[in-house]
Amino acid sequence: MKNLVVLTGAGISAESGLKTFRDANGLWEGHDVMSVASPEGFRANPELVLEFYNQRRRQLLEVKPNSAHFALATLEKQYKVSIITQNVDDLHERAGSEQVIHLHGELKKVRSAKDESLVYLLNGWELKWGDVCELGSQLRPHIVWFGEAVPMMNRAADIMQKADIVAVIGTSLQVYPAAGLIHYAASDIKKYYLDPKAATILGVTNLYCIKEKAASGIETLKTQLFQLL
Repeated sequence: MKNLVVLTGAGISAESGLKTFRDANGLWEGHDVMSVASPEGFRANPELVLEFYNQRRRQLLEVKPNSAHFALATLEKQYKVSIITQNVDDLHERAGSEQVIHLHGELKKVRSAKDESLVYLLNGWELKWGDVCELGSQLRPHIVWFGEAVPMMNRAADIMQKADIVAVIGTSLQVYPAAGLIHYAASDIKKYYLDPKAATILGVTNLYCIKEKAASGIETLKTQLFQLL
């Protein structure tokens, strides 16, 4: 089987009803992004940050994977599919995809504020101030915040280097370092960019743009992929 590497962003989850990371004015659900997505914000007002992600989990419980998520899962019948996602939701997994790398963390997991290697699956949707890890340290969302390293970046880059085909879905390719992953793909392989604002990318060859939303454009993408079998 050929290796199909798919990089997904907020656009694919938005069609399930999840709001994108931030809107045009730099706010996320009415909050300044840095106040809820940075170590400094957590130190300044940890209870606000915890409640913010509690609400994100509650919203996640109310939505389901959409047709694009399910379509990617079905591609595993013809390809060895690796999904690298910038999203912190679990919609890819719930749709049936088996190989999913979360670059920016996972909403349903929490970790020790003292030792980032201590990661736990949260029981339920609520994390409170006073909930601690086995070391007695406060638990925090298992999310990569601004100013923090992206632990899965090296693994993602390695996977991208081994791709036979690349598909980028629902991302503006504006958030780094994730946006730079496509440059790790071999220059001679085919790359598909599925997004309403898809455009050519400087330095990226063999790129085919599908200017549609994920749920509608996925069928065009599948047709293109089946022709490569």
